[in-house]
Amino acid sequence: MHPLKRKSPLRRIVLASAATVTGMVLLLSLKPHTPPAPAVAAPAPTSTASASAGSGGSGGSAESGDAGGSSGSSAPATAGTRTVTGDSVETRYGPVQVRITVKNGELTDVTAVTYPQENPRDQEINSYAVPQLNREALAARSANIDVVSGATYTSQGYQQSLQSALDSAKG
Repeated sequence: MHPLKRKSPLRRIVLASAATVTGMVLLLSLKPHTPPAPAVAAPAPTSTASASAGSGGSGGSAESGDAGGSSGSSAPATAGTRTVTGDSVETRYGPVQVRITVKNGELTDVTAVTYPQENPRDQEINSYAVPQLNREALAARSANIDVVSGATYTSQGYQQSLQSALDSAKG
């Protein structure tokens, strides 16, 4: 009797092994996801002091960063338009600072001018987090925005800097 006969357990083992190997080859032949291009920060204004950058990636914990750093400043008002830079907020992975533009009392633009970019992981995380935070801040027209998953520290620093810029713009 042949070992690979129709009802033989050895035949089932060989077929299961072949199916497993085929599945693994197909799975490994898939192309990996290419990471998005890193976001590039706008050049820092000459009227604000920049804090030294920290190291590490933007974490995913709910622990909040410490506020501190330089105070916000504003550009001269022209035709009801004001540009205000919020406080630089030190987070676990580096400083975060936001600049806003207010036209006739309404928030018209939000830009993160400083955020962690020290290593590829920081760049990867913040390339999707910072644009999302900018969009949410414009939509909410306040600092009451959601934290971006995976960029908790950056999000919290962004909210604090945004709130200080909004407070400066009102006063």
